[in-house]
Amino acid sequence: MAACGAGGGSADGTDLTYDKIELGTTGKDIKTTVNLYSQRTDMLQDTYNGTTWKQYIEEFNKLYPNITVKVEGGTNYADSALTRLQGGDWGDMMMIPTVDASELQNYFLPFGTVDNLKDKIHYVYAQQYDGNVYGISSTGNAVGIVYNKAVFKAAGITENPKTPEEFINDLKLIKEKTDAIPLYTNYAAGWTMGAWDAYIGGNATGDAKYMNQELLHTQDPFSDPGDGTHAYNVYKILYDAVADGLIEDDFSTTDWEGSKTQMNSGKIGTMVLGSWAVSQIKSVGENADDIGYMPFPITVDGKQYTSSAADYAYGINKDASKENQEASMIFIKWMTEKSHFATNEGGLPVDKSDSTLPDVYSEFKDVTFVEDEPAVEGEEDLFNDLNSDSELNINAAGDARIQSIVENAANKTKSYDDLVKEWNEKWNGALKTENVDVKYTTVVK
Repeated sequence: MAACGAGGGSADGTDLTYDKIELGTTGKDIKTTVNLYSQRTDMLQDTYNGTTWKQYIEEFNKLYPNITVKVEGGTNYADSALTRLQGGDWGDMMMIPTVDASELQNYFLPFGTVDNLKDKIHYVYAQQYDGNVYGISSTGNAVGIVYNKAVFKAAGITENPKTPEEFINDLKLIKEKTDAIPLYTNYAAGWTMGAWDAYIGGNATGDAKYMNQELLHTQDPFSDPGDGTHAYNVYKILYDAVADGLIEDDFSTTDWEGSKTQMNSGKIGTMVLGSWAVSQIKSVGENADDIGYMPFPITVDGKQYTSSAADYAYGINKDASKENQEASMIFIKWMTEKSHFATNEGGLPVDKSDSTLPDVYSEFKDVTFVEDEPAVEGEEDLFNDLNSDSELNINAAGDARIQSIVENAANKTKSYDDLVKEWNEKWNGALKTENVDVKYTTVVK
């Protein structure tokens, strides 16, 4: 099948677009089975304490009884999904893995144009190319730190930290006055470490243009600006926590599933993860009320910010049958507008008509939410190219780089500034490789 045109389908695909769907009316005559490949393996288990895939689909079938939805879960999803995508063996829908924006049209059906959808859904730019939207985000995440309120109280901490120094001091109080692990790294899981990348944009700069526009033209972006902001001070929190012995005794044997129970029971003070983790941690024990979510401890000119970004987005196979494409788009719209999936999982609604702010963000009332602006025209793939050339893989399964922070801090093999120098050299080299016009530098004050 040829790549789909602006806002519509191809000759043998559908011309239906997301904005034209009226749930309960559109597609009532469709009778088919569609397959979704998802990273949410936990939702396939009947023991999942939240709403399971089975329960969502049962509700969907009350409105569309003739559309059967089957879900397959993939572990190590970032890699497995890319392998399946490139092999063509992924069904009708999948959660879109990291691919160049220009490649989206080779695999996915457009849901419509940016112009038609930008007033209807959030994160419309997350999976778009050349004016077409190829993915609808499953939920939005604003990022902060998961923490145990009872542990903080036992340590005598009465206010949330607003700077890296305050946060490290709080971790020291937890170590001194409680038996809890101050900061659990979840090193062994790998993918959990990549969460640290999410904080270097809006959280650390307060700038909606930074991640997708300014960073791409910045030399030495990891250097210390001298005011407690930017990437330098995000990753330094982790380095300092490890160097000061404020993490688990043996980071190589951490256990993701077990960590959720440990945090619920008060054996862990903090974990640096997206808001999606809160509902999971609340659900695995009897102390749900002890689990809170605080803004990331960086302050920019007296103000705290949080990056509001898309989670995995649904994509539809451009080579699926017309019937399956339409059934898939209907299911995705139902998941977005009717299922309450986003808020059930502690996320931000994608549907712009839903202004619900989940309880998880109750401590973000004085925090400004920053939704990253898209790359400028012609630079849609530049971030991916710089990531690839530099091998830093920021926000793209760069787990090994974050793990190296833990390793070097624990083993005292490289100083933090040595790591920063390496990252800057790799990034600067990538800028030269891509012939990027350098407009900014993170100046050491």
